[in-house]
Amino acid sequence: MVDAAFGENAVPRPRAAARRQGLRKALRRKSTTAFLMTLPLILLILFLVVYPGIYSVHLATLNKSMQRFVGFGNFEFLFKRDTFWLVVKQSCIFAITAVVFKALIGFIVAHFVHNIPAKGQRKWRGMLLVPWVIPPAMSTLAWLWLFDPSYSAFNYTLASFGIGPIPWTGDAAWARFSVILVNVWYGAPFFMIMYLASLKSVPEQLYEAAAIDGANWWQRIWYVTLPMMRNIIAITTLFSLIVTFANFDIVRILTAGGPLDKTHIFATWAFRVGIEGSDIPLGASVSLFMVPILAVAAIFILRDVNKRGNES
Repeated sequence: MVDAAFGENAVPRPRAAARRQGLRKALRRKSTTAFLMTLPLILLILFLVVYPGIYSVHLATLNKSMQRFVGFGNFEFLFKRDTFWLVVKQSCIFAITAVVFKALIGFIVAHFVHNIPAKGQRKWRGMLLVPWVIPPAMSTLAWLWLFDPSYSAFNYTLASFGIGPIPWTGDAAWARFSVILVNVWYGAPFFMIMYLASLKSVPEQLYEAAAIDGANWWQRIWYVTLPMMRNIIAITTLFSLIVTFANFDIVRILTAGGPLDKTHIFATWAFRVGIEGSDIPLGASVSLFMVPILAVAAIFILRDVNKRGNES
């Protein structure tokens, strides 16, 4: 009886030891350690991104009083409004135009800084990053003073050249130009610093080989610089496109969507109908419409990045 009892109790001990040993091996794996170290960030993203996203989808299916399920009723209502399609067009124009100019200016300035001697680069990088470091709300308030219809510094300067006052925020075309200008001024330094880091990773031997082959300045950029930077350009463009589509403070402070809703984008119009109009489900529906547009852009850009990665 005693031997049988000891025999039965002796079986679980090797199993428990094996489990402890397996746990130790798992904890020693780099992948497990990396997962445990990133777990707080994963939980934070789930709490701050995934949960609000799911809740927004839930809100978009409710009526104005948020007491009755209406399904796609809010989207059907939006599709019948001319203002909504105006906002879609303006958001696309605003985001695409701003990102193109930010990428172009960032690329040019990055080459300018890259060709400066190493001792002077730190000073230039610090000065050129100032627009990106300043909080957008504060810098936009300064731009609002520059665009002021009565005391505009721009109009004062233009008047000395005999050019009449420009309604920067009073005319639809100039208002669109103004919000795009401020967004480009704010976001171009981000492209500059990303492109500058990418330029420093391009081997100098490639430029020397191209120069020996007789390539001029433009050919070196087209056949050496751009192919080596294509992935960074694509990822930076995608990130900036997402941020620019979701921009709120610049348009809100400069024009508040005016004149006559001609500068509204998704974020500001969602605030107008959702918060100011007391129709939160409709505002959630407007904001969710950005998702398919950005998803299509992300699919095309990331597919191109993966394709080039597989080729290399």
